[in-house]
Amino acid sequence: MLDIKFIRENKDIVEKAMRDKRREPVDLDQVLSLYDERKSLQQELEGINQKRKAAADARDIDAGKKLKEEAQVLDGKIAEKEKVFIAEMIKIPNIPSPDTPVGPDESGNKVLRTWGEKPQFSFEAKDHSELGVALGIIDTESAAEISGARFTYLFGDLVLMQFALLKLAFDTLTNEDTLKVIAEEAGLTVSTKPFTPALPPVMMKSAVMNRMARLHPIDERYHFEKDDLVLIGSAEHTLGPLYMDKIIEEKDMPVRYLGYSTAFRREAGTYGKDTKGILRQHQFDKIEMETFCLPEQSLTEQDFLVAIQEYILRKLKIPHQTVIICTGDMGGPDYRQIDLECWMPGQNTYRETHSSDLMQGYQARRLNTRVRRSDGKTEHVHMNDATVLAIGRTLIAIMENYQQADGSIQIPEVLRTYMGKNAIQKK
Repeated sequence: MLDIKFIRENKDIVEKAMRDKRREPVDLDQVLSLYDERKSLQQELEGINQKRKAAADARDIDAGKKLKEEAQVLDGKIAEKEKVFIAEMIKIPNIPSPDTPVGPDESGNKVLRTWGEKPQFSFEAKDHSELGVALGIIDTESAAEISGARFTYLFGDLVLMQFALLKLAFDTLTNEDTLKVIAEEAGLTVSTKPFTPALPPVMMKSAVMNRMARLHPIDERYHFEKDDLVLIGSAEHTLGPLYMDKIIEEKDMPVRYLGYSTAFRREAGTYGKDTKGILRQHQFDKIEMETFCLPEQSLTEQDFLVAIQEYILRKLKIPHQTVIICTGDMGGPDYRQIDLECWMPGQNTYRETHSSDLMQGYQARRLNTRVRRSDGKTEHVHMNDATVLAIGRTLIAIMENYQQADGSIQIPEVLRTYMGKNAIQKK
């Protein structure tokens, strides 16, 4: 959520953010009125509680009973105001950063930089699905019979490649020397504190996902209403609430996690889109970064996360472009969103494989995650999350960029030691 003081003092900026992000307008005057009414009721309740204490000290039972009844009535009114107030507050999106392009949809996104030469083939490039079926390493037909559409089986060397990618990612992000190289290459002055590996739960309470500002649109989630549990769409969904209603000491900042999990999305509204292969699945695996940092460091922290993403893709020698997402295409909680798109020869286009989301204090305010400064004062932390590798899409990029005329797939040099071979070939 945005800070109520910020909304009061910057109504025009908040209203512009709602328009630019194409969100349904919220009556800010009503929100401010609800806040003031709730505050007035809370002050009234505090006064009654003081009188109750005085009555208890004086052993005035009748007065105490009457004041208790008045307090209960006020508690109910406060709860009702709070419910309506929070319902309106969570509709208000975050303010986009000054360098975020204003645009209606993905057409307004801006390429910041590109890296790598697109491969030139002496043969007609195949897409990953055709390559995978021919090599016996992707089977969507059996998965469709057993689990339904948008599920798949991976076999053989493609499975080994998935775990090689995991090892590459974890070796990179847990090594401070490597992180120092990444920061230096990106020209960033930033902490190179390593990431803590994490295997997070893949289910979470709906109320907590809502506090993460990730529950909606609910059509995208697998929600088990009987248990009130939701399957996560990314490891950051259950890493972000780790410090919910807690205080982190300034000396411990930044706090960084490297999470690996299976993720689940309904892919509602994508009927008939990307149905071949493993590009758009209901179940997929991802490695994610989730960080908590001081407010004055969060922009540089995001730049560092993007630099890590770019470093790994350069190690894999996959051509890619770095894109800053415009207001109409970015997430509601995002202050700044930067995506990486890998070149997919089989589709003859760049496709999004990585995202980096800077929330500033938007999520932390909902989660009540704070930092205690060295002078004893507390404030909300800033939060970042970013993809290290979306495994399925990274496998696609490798398969399509490294395909050979005989149908085999060369293995990126950086993965060969992990896999113990140079190529994936038909058995």
